[in-house]
Amino acid sequence: MLETFQKHLGTNLNMLHDSRLLLAISGGLDSVVLAHLCHQLHLKVSLAHCNFNLRGDESDADEDFVLQLAEDLDMEVFIESFDTETYAKEEGLSIQMAARELRYTWFHELAEQLKFDYILTAHHADDNLETFLINLTRGTGLEGLTGIPEMAGNIVRPLLPFSRETLEVYAIGQGMSWREDSSNASTKYLRNKLRHDIIPVLKQMNPQLLQNFQTTISNLQDSQDLIDDSVVRIQKKFTKVEDDQIKLDVHKLKKLSNPKAYLYQLLKDFNFTAWTDVVNLLDAQSGKQVFSSTHRLLKDRDFLLLSEIDSETAAQPISIEENEKEIALPFGTLAFDKVDTISETAPNILYVDAEKLIFPLTLRKWEEGDVFYPLGMKGKKKLSKYFKDEKFSLIEKEQVWIIESAGDVVWIVGKRADDRFKVTENTTNILKIEVQ
Repeated sequence: MLETFQKHLGTNLNMLHDSRLLLAISGGLDSVVLAHLCHQLHLKVSLAHCNFNLRGDESDADEDFVLQLAEDLDMEVFIESFDTETYAKEEGLSIQMAARELRYTWFHELAEQLKFDYILTAHHADDNLETFLINLTRGTGLEGLTGIPEMAGNIVRPLLPFSRETLEVYAIGQGMSWREDSSNASTKYLRNKLRHDIIPVLKQMNPQLLQNFQTTISNLQDSQDLIDDSVVRIQKKFTKVEDDQIKLDVHKLKKLSNPKAYLYQLLKDFNFTAWTDVVNLLDAQSGKQVFSSTHRLLKDRDFLLLSEIDSETAAQPISIEENEKEIALPFGTLAFDKVDTISETAPNILYVDAEKLIFPLTLRKWEEGDVFYPLGMKGKKKLSKYFKDEKFSLIEKEQVWIIESAGDVVWIVGKRADDRFKVTENTTNILKIEVQ
């Protein structure tokens, strides 16, 4: 395998020979083989190991193993210990996503601070197949089916052409030892279920599965290259940059054979998720807008204007039409549904008597002087007094939005409803508004 690996580097990743490399090592088979291969080729490699403290003594034993391996190979090694469970809870992430975020953040910090040129990870062909199947089962576009890239920025995956079986045969033949992660045996995770239950059956049905998969990935990547070239041409013709915003020509976009596909390709890097709303902007009236977590897309006559969200942009009032089903907002998605009864109650859900509303409604940040009639109480109250009584912090007050109808507050979103619009026994038209 050493000769094949050396040939692969020479043909596709020759720049690694003259670079400072940081190798992400867990102690498992894949990364241990990569460390040995780099050592045998005399590459300038240092090791980086994360102790996520998720498996007690087993995690510490992995760390000890990596330290010994670094000594045996005479390699510099960096170790970082993480309180992964606490980080996951604080950030609202799964343990797997939290570990991934912590891992890559640290790798990039090390590379920047210590001037490493590339970060090596030990992803191999089986990992690539698993990722493909995961994306396929969850629903994805072409990009999700083109596999793990061999290079992404300064991340390089030199083992991608090799199967796990090839790595294991080589490791055994060389007398290498490695650590087995006990959590990899559990099939409660989708990746492990695919690895242990699904892929072996597929390989049994077709022993050439991995080779055929590699061919498919190559073909899909070629198709993606064609799409990228087409999008670049469209981008030059249909878009222009003015005053820190990108302008997309609506008329030209609508003449394309598939405007939805091109809009996705043009805007995919700006974190939009409500793609139906994005496409609907082509035929919307001026002033309609869709938000991602980082950007706003605004319909302005014959153009869609893309701009980065700042505090001023995020605070702009938003008009809500009567037939609105869903609006993407800076703080989430606002969904509207006509219902027959009140089926559930929660702070993020409001039921109102739709007959009492005057459309279009307005969603906006609260302002000094705003008043409402708190649900269940008699008389009106200033919002500022309500915030004080509820002991809102300054930050909490800055994040408050309201929905109003013809100047009257309908809902302090996610907080308190207005009594004037409540559902009663005489209500025949109930509108459910939910923040998702």
